[in-house]
Order: sequence, then structure tokens, then C-alpha cells
Amino acid sequence: MKYPPKLPQRTYATTLDEQREQLASDEMLERFAAARKAVSTDPCRPTYHYVNPQGKLNDPNGFCIWQGRYHLFYQAYPPEDFRQHWGHAVSDDLVYWEDLPLAIYPGIEEKCFSGSALVEENRVIAFYAGTEAGTMVAYSSDPLLLNWEKHPACPVLPWQDGAKHGSRERPGDPCLWKEPDGYYALTGGYIDGEIFEDSKLAEYLFHSKDLEKWTYEGLFIEDDRFTAPGEDGAVPYFWPIGDTHILLFSSHQRGSQYFLGDYDRERHRFKPTTHGKFNFHQLRRGGVHAPTATPDGDGGVLVIHNINWGTPAEVGEWDHIMSLPRRLSLAEDRTLRIEPVDTLTKLRGDHQQISETPLPANEPIVLNSIDGRELELLVRIDPQDAREVSIEVCRSLNAEETTVIRFLQEGHYQHGTFEEPYYDHALVLDAGRSSTRPDVLARPPEIAPFRLPEGEDVELRIFIDRSVVEVFANGTQALGLRIYPERDDSTGVAIRAQGRDALLKSLDAWQMKSIW
Repeated sequence: MKYPPKLPQRTYATTLDEQREQLASDEMLERFAAARKAVSTDPCRPTYHYVNPQGKLNDPNGFCIWQGRYHLFYQAYPPEDFRQHWGHAVSDDLVYWEDLPLAIYPGIEEKCFSGSALVEENRVIAFYAGTEAGTMVAYSSDPLLLNWEKHPACPVLPWQDGAKHGSRERPGDPCLWKEPDGYYALTGGYIDGEIFEDSKLAEYLFHSKDLEKWTYEGLFIEDDRFTAPGEDGAVPYFWPIGDTHILLFSSHQRGSQYFLGDYDRERHRFKPTTHGKFNFHQLRRGGVHAPTATPDGDGGVLVIHNINWGTPAEVGEWDHIMSLPRRLSLAEDRTLRIEPVDTLTKLRGDHQQISETPLPANEPIVLNSIDGRELELLVRIDPQDAREVSIEVCRSLNAEETTVIRFLQEGHYQHGTFEEPYYDHALVLDAGRSSTRPDVLARPPEIAPFRLPEGEDVELRIFIDRSVVEVFANGTQALGLRIYPERDDSTGVAIRAQGRDALLKSLDAWQMKSIW
């Protein structure tokens, strides 16, 4: 073993009852519980978004459904061995999560980088990048996926000495799926230039009949007219959705994105027809980073992202967080629907409601009955002829701190390249004044294209969880960003129409319960 782990690895039983009994006195879980308790009073630590129990966090990995439970893996950095391992959590409902022991440890590889999971009838296959080695295969088949065994042929796609990271000879974080003639895998990278400068996104396609011997099948994506120079196609996930296919990925330059498109099963090539983003400005400084995704069994795809830290002071005890789980589905017009999973309503506690209220132009209306930093808001607005309607959350009394969600009705906002359509509306998430702390990193607002069908109200679901805000608009667009309100009075909510009058149809607010 070239890179042996520094933590002891425990072998667990193979029945659920025995595993539960072992976990009740597991030393690693006891340590995780103590670490989670130690940071629980941190005012920035979310209460209903999943955050790993100890140390740093990076990409989510291997999201899958196994024997009726949801399994989430992620890059974890144990303090005794500050290299990436695969951390592990499990949930029955995508709301309440249970920490499990570390799943995959370095050994043949120096570090366990990102990858995906493929669920078969009798096992789950982890397919991931192992640094200084290559692409790795590991298996598990026990009830809670506690025991993992690496394929004896690992690395199954060895890295070639001296090859550039992101090239075919040094494949990056992979995804895996199965077809009648065997397994197919994508590894993300770039071609024709330098990353962050003039490169083109690339996904390299490989095929194997047995997971051991792989052949290179060429570049997977044809006619990418959407992504920009300097991008790459890291952490890909390729799944059917409705009657088409979706390819999710994260560019190290611009963050998490997706293609919808046509998959040629004979040639094994993918032609994007639609492109969208989950992150709309720079990747760092609080942006939506990398996805992990799995089919939901009902024609849709479930996705969880990690969201970056936005202040250097946070790095150390903990940093990134996970987004809320989102369900992606195909709309009747073949666009992507993006919605929080239904089970999140379990967290709704005390409820306040604002009934129909006129919004006179250019006058902020402070909603005195609604406040908090762990909230869900459901807001329905008829914008009428107002050029902008904004909602302020985590607002201090005189707006010294405030995070603003804006619906912009006038002007033209273009998303992507000139080949893509123009949109008459936009959705903005602006954290520029969310904090008075001097160490919070500057970040431009998130500005997302948004099409509001004629005659429809704007319907926003806004999730506020201490240091993160996620916004879902009419089931067709989503934004997420880290925030760091510091003042004790930064708990208010206000709404405003700009230019002309608008109408608040209704606003429902729920205090959200902790998942711990």
C-alpha cells in the first residue's frame, strides 16, 4: 500500500441490526458527535442544511439510493490525516441526516477525490479519482454501505506520468453508468488551450465490459456552443431525465452547470440543446460549487451541491456546506424544472401569514410580524407594472445589513452566448450588504435569467439558514449564496416595489426546525 491511511479502519457486520448495534458505540461517531456539538453554537453554522460533523468539506460525491435510503458521500479531511477521504451520511427522507463513519480511505491512491456511485441489484459501485494513481473502483453491498472493497485491478485507468491534469491521460473526477454492452464512464477535463484562459470543456468517454479493462471512445460532447473559453467539465453526472438526458458538471471557472440534450445510443455521443447554470458569477466566495446527482426513480434527478465559504475566518473548524436537495424534472416545454424536495415541509414550525397587501412604488414595507434567521418564505407577487420588486431578508432595523432578492421585469438579460435566447426578466440575489463584518469577501450579485409567463404571479420560495440563502422561483430557476449577518437585529423581512406599484398576493413564513 503506497499511501496507507493514518486512521484505523473498522469492518462492520453485514446485517442492519448488527450494524446499528455497532454504530451505537462507534468511536468515530462518538468523536463526530462531540465535534458537531462543539461548533453548534457558531451563529453562522446552518441548522437545516447538512454540514459535515468535523473539519473541512469539499465536493459532494456518490449520491445514491440504496435499499430505500439516501446516501451522500463527500470529500472529508480528518484531522489526523488531512487528505481527502470519502465522508458519509445517510437519510430516510432527504431532510434528517445521520453521520456515518468514513467510507473510503486512501491506500493505493494518495487522496480520494470526487466521483459517482452506480447502484446495481446486489451492490453499489463507487467510481472516483485517486490522486497519484488513477481512476478507482470500490464496492459495497451491506445495508448501510459501511464496508468498501477496492477492485484488485485499481487503478483501472492509471494516470500517465507527466500528463496534464484534465487531459485524457490524467482523467479527472468520473461518473459511471451501465448499458446493455457494458459500463460507460465520463471523466471531466479540457482541451485546446489553458484552463481559466482559452480552453474548451471536454468530457472523455470510456467503455468497459467488466470495470477492469477500459477503452477510450473519444470526446462525448458534440457541438458545445454554450460554455465559455477557459472552462472545463469537472465532476460530470450523466443521467436520463424524462425522455431526454441531462449532463451536470462544474467548471472550475464558473461553477455548477447543466446541459439538456440528445443522446445517440448507437454512437454514444451527446449533443446539448439547452444550457443552464446553478451558479451565476465566480465560483469562489460563497458560490454554488459542485453537484452530485442520482435518478429519483420517477423520471427526475436529485441533486445536491456544496456551497463555498465566503469569509477566510470560517476556514479551519469548518467551511463549505451542502445545499438543500433539489429535484430536477423535465417540464412540458422541455425546459428544466428546479424545485426543493417536497419533504422539506417537515421542517416547518411556527407559521405567520401576510394577506394581500398593496405595494406602493418606492416605499419599503417592513413586515414586523416576521423575523428570524432560520426561515422559509413562500411569497406570491403580482408585479403589475413595477420594474422591480425586491424582498429583503436578514435585514437590520435601518438596513445596515440586508440580503436582497430582486425580480427585475424590464430590460433584456442574456444568459450565456449569442446562440441562446434573450429573457425579459431576471432574478437577482445580492449579498453585497449582507454583513458589516470586515472579513467577508466581496462578491458581485447573482443574476439569473428568468422567464415569467404572461399572466403568472412571481412565486418565490426563500430558504434562510443563518449563513446561507437559497431562492427558488416558479419552479424554473434557483439561486444560492452564503451570507454573514452579524448584528443581533439582522432578522427582519421587508418588501418593496420600484418605479410603479405592485401587489403582494400573499406571504407565508415558517420558522424552520433544526435537523439535529
